[in-house]
Amino acid sequence: MSKLGISFSEDQQKEKDQLGKAPKKEEAAALRKDISGSDKRSLEKNQINFWRNQMTKRWEPSLNWKTTVNYKGKGSAKEIQEDKHTGKLEKPRPSVSHGRAQLLRKSAEKIEETVSDSSSESEEDEEPPDHRQEASADLPSEYWQIQKLVKYLKGGNQTATVIALCSMRDFSLAQETCQLAIRDVGGLEVLINLLETDEVKCKIGSLKILKEISHNPQIRQNIVDLGGLPIMVNILDSPHKSLKCLAAETIANVAKFKRARRVVRQHGGITKLVALLDCAHDSTKPAQSSLYEARDVEVARCGALALWSCSKSHTNKEAIRKAGGIPLLARLLKTSHENMLIPVVGTLQECASEENYRAAIKAERIIENLVKNLNSENEQLQEHCAMAIYQCAEDKETRDLVRLHGGLKPLASLLNNTDNKERLAAVTGAIWKCSISKENVTKFREYKAIETLVGLLTDQPEEVLVNVVGALGECCQERENRVIVRKCGGIQPLVNLLVGINQALLVNVTKAVGACAVEPESMMIIDRLDGVRLLWSLLKNPHPDVKASAAWALCPCIKNAKDAGEMVRSFVGGLELIVNLLKSDNKEVLASVCAAITNIAKDQENLAVITDHGVVPLLSKLANTNNNKLRHHLAEAISRCCMWGRNRVAFGEHKAVAPLVRYLKSNDTNVHRATAQALYQLSEDADNCITMHENGAVKKNIFIS
Repeated sequence: MSKLGISFSEDQQKEKDQLGKAPKKEEAAALRKDISGSDKRSLEKNQINFWRNQMTKRWEPSLNWKTTVNYKGKGSAKEIQEDKHTGKLEKPRPSVSHGRAQLLRKSAEKIEETVSDSSSESEEDEEPPDHRQEASADLPSEYWQIQKLVKYLKGGNQTATVIALCSMRDFSLAQETCQLAIRDVGGLEVLINLLETDEVKCKIGSLKILKEISHNPQIRQNIVDLGGLPIMVNILDSPHKSLKCLAAETIANVAKFKRARRVVRQHGGITKLVALLDCAHDSTKPAQSSLYEARDVEVARCGALALWSCSKSHTNKEAIRKAGGIPLLARLLKTSHENMLIPVVGTLQECASEENYRAAIKAERIIENLVKNLNSENEQLQEHCAMAIYQCAEDKETRDLVRLHGGLKPLASLLNNTDNKERLAAVTGAIWKCSISKENVTKFREYKAIETLVGLLTDQPEEVLVNVVGALGECCQERENRVIVRKCGGIQPLVNLLVGINQALLVNVTKAVGACAVEPESMMIIDRLDGVRLLWSLLKNPHPDVKASAAWALCPCIKNAKDAGEMVRSFVGGLELIVNLLKSDNKEVLASVCAAITNIAKDQENLAVITDHGVVPLLSKLANTNNNKLRHHLAEAISRCCMWGRNRVAFGEHKAVAPLVRYLKSNDTNVHRATAQALYQLSEDADNCITMHENGAVKKNIFIS
């Protein structure tokens, strides 16, 4: 049978012998000669005669199959007729079959679709527009040969069906022409119908073909439209391990878009796929010895592969967790089989975006095995382990676990391999998140990772740059690292990145530049490169996160600039711009702008200008906030702005004093300190003193002290 195109395992060969005799060699040879003859004109003539007959007679299942195949109207042959004048094939109106009716219901299903999928879903989730192969004399001979094979699948007996399946696999099914040839003549319907037979050989042959052609986005969509996924989900319960593997792999290929993932879940597929991970469940052997048995490993691998595709949906992630998937994935992570580890880690990587999963990952001690596999020679496995660490390292305890299990050194070492950009993006992302902890930053400095990160600031894709700059922004919170970045020439490439348009990159690069600006020597370089002007221009960016990050970065720049007052005034319209940002609805923008105004107002001329632009009423309007971060910086800004003209009186007139007194009830010591400074400045006006006394400022101050 292997000569005919389907290779069966020893178990499947035994099943084949029990289920029926293999086709005779003479019959197979005759059919192959008929299918792959070199006379193309004869082949096309037979094809045309066949379809002409179809115009008057509809195909019915062979009597040999009526007891095992339940067609129910599915998969009626696609009717094609010949234009006698042009010699080209034209498509008439499709017949209304069960499969076509499902296609017509597709738009209605889309309307009912719920938006429950996570942001990890990318453009591959979009369903591609359906287009049919144009009938033309330029089509390769394989197209017509495959269509003739489909004829034998539709109307042949068991022997012809098996031979046709075998022969079909001899073609290059990875080519789109061959894939669409099967689809265009109604072969998908027949292949899906064969999955409902009792003949294991035919199920295996059909699934092998479906597995290959389902890499095509259009074919994936057609399989879902024709109801193929529920049938494959049912096959997961089969006692035949080969069938389970093929069904799971095909589901993994098909479940690349949201609607397919939803269908898998709604038909109980998630629970069944999770059950495949428990490959030692029915074994009488010890768990570990059964786990490493080749067939069991393959079943678990295919199950993990399908779960990886399904885990891009938020609802499916929760379904996997409820089905007990995390302990099973954790157990499989201890194996030494790399082909198993990749889909297992890939599934964990997707699921780690959920907080519930991150807690479970810690509980199952998965971080230790992720770190261990960073030392693997397999680049894809390294990439997915690094991505999983990136997802999990939002949590401080996880960051500590990565360090304690020795994960920082291999991450730093992998920075030197820059050819694989996907892996580099994952590694730099893991380093970025791990750098949030100061103890990890010390280790990275020891491993010379900061110098390597500076070298990655140029000639890298944006997904790498975002992570590199994010890591440097965290590392530069410490003086020693700021010196390293400056001495390695990192200031200029950082400033150069301020002119980009990528939102995430701009947020990170402004933070990094702001951290470097704390050091006077670095600030001189930033000023010389016109970095402060570039930061100020980002205050016009439409994204609130970029505005806030730019405003925070301006604070150390203004504080450490040699002639800050003159520098700020040199930006035409700059002061008016920053005052107008006090009208924002974003709390982070407001807090950062208040902090910037505190530094700007240290220069008397600048304070006079922003007063003329209406800074006092705008600050007063914000006084009723409950946000402690905003309270802190707002109180500091009010304190500094009191030092010009009659601003103290104006704050009282705009009802800013009483809300400030209430800030003293906060539990934040930074709010207390800033509020005390503001009330001290405001108290120089008698009316403000009366307001403070009426609102209990004296009692609160005594209590605080």
